[in-house]
Amino acid sequence: MKTFDAIIIGTGQAGPSLAARCAAEGMKTAIIERHLFGGTCVNTGCTPTKALVASARAAYMAGRMDDYGISIEGSVSVNMEKVKARKDAIVRQSSEGVEEWLKNTENLTVFEDHARFTGPKTISAGSEELTAEKIFINVGGRAFIPSGFEGVDYLTNSSIMEVDFVPEHLIVVGGGYIGLEFGQMYRRFGSEVTIIERGERLLPKEDADVSEEISEILKSEGINIRLKAECLGAKNKDGGVEVNVDCEEGPPKLKGTHLLLATGRRPNTDDLGLESTDIEMDGRGYIEVNDQLQTGSDGIWALGDCNGKGAFTHTAYNDFEIVAANLFDNDPRRVSDRITCYGLYIDPALARVGMTEEQARNSDRNVLIGKRSMQRIARAREKGETKGFMKILVDADTEKILGAAILGVEGDEIIHSILDIMYADAPYTTIKRAVHIHPTVSELIPTMLGNLEPLD
Repeated sequence: MKTFDAIIIGTGQAGPSLAARCAAEGMKTAIIERHLFGGTCVNTGCTPTKALVASARAAYMAGRMDDYGISIEGSVSVNMEKVKARKDAIVRQSSEGVEEWLKNTENLTVFEDHARFTGPKTISAGSEELTAEKIFINVGGRAFIPSGFEGVDYLTNSSIMEVDFVPEHLIVVGGGYIGLEFGQMYRRFGSEVTIIERGERLLPKEDADVSEEISEILKSEGINIRLKAECLGAKNKDGGVEVNVDCEEGPPKLKGTHLLLATGRRPNTDDLGLESTDIEMDGRGYIEVNDQLQTGSDGIWALGDCNGKGAFTHTAYNDFEIVAANLFDNDPRRVSDRITCYGLYIDPALARVGMTEEQARNSDRNVLIGKRSMQRIARAREKGETKGFMKILVDADTEKILGAAILGVEGDEIIHSILDIMYADAPYTTIKRAVHIHPTVSELIPTMLGNLEPLD
């Protein structure tokens, strides 16, 4: 049995920084990784997908050059082997960087094997037995595969990373963030794409106007969308795949060459041996934690996607910050202090903070709303990027910003000016009275805030 002061399971976004901090605090620390250093974000999530999105945008913009008065001799073609090679190089740099950092950190031991609890404070890592008074679980999640797809050849967000060709017809099951990003990406690479969604609209957790605008953006690029899909399932057929759709309109079955399942995520908690501990999970397998990310078992914390408190790289890193602040800095930070924020990286991107319009309507607050089309923003017109809109919600009584959505060019960067005001707990008039640079998209946020109207 090897004894440590702290053990971290998993090298996703929260794990390496926490391991380094524990080691720097003089704790004898171990970190365990069973597969790829860096976790989902670095290997199959943010880093590779955004690299692919960049390549897809380059292909799309090459096809739009005539709009800008630019002529390209000959046709534009996509070399997916080179696209993949570019993506792989970016991923390799990040993953190898994490591995090198950890293996060269003083007071930190790296184990490359599967971790499993054998007791309340004991963990096996291959043939090694480890124990520590403080244990941090950071095991992330993976694609959820619904019933009806057993025995079918399908891709997930992980396996599609190995694709080095353009599918003839990619069927995407799932109208959420992963499905929409890959759907638009492969349409721009040259695939026929059909997105299938069970609900009445894409992105059912977003406001209806956001969902509708995104649908129109995707349709304008030639993406087929099938909604209200029931009895979903699939089978291999004629070298491709046939998917049961059974929508109210359109044929009940759909045939494509390749299938991507983008139907949600599940935590990697089912093979951790948690039954050997007092740690409790909810019905979906997420580890239950309190506001400071402690589990019900003394001395054990859960961070990142496996705790159900956030499904993003930035929330996982914030989990590290919360735990480190409480353990080492005498700074009682909490998960509940976090303001909801995230992005959907279709093009143009959707950036979201705080409440949706629907949530604001149901909050019994006196709500004001401002909205502005990207077509009314000079910078967007100059760039030829006029799709989308921005919208903001304000509490009329407190003058505090409740939430915002920016669907449009540079929206994923612009949204932070709103988010920072929300964290500062400052009134919306702080931005309304600010003088922004012209010509930018951001300069229209004060204008939008100067034209608020009651939410009817």
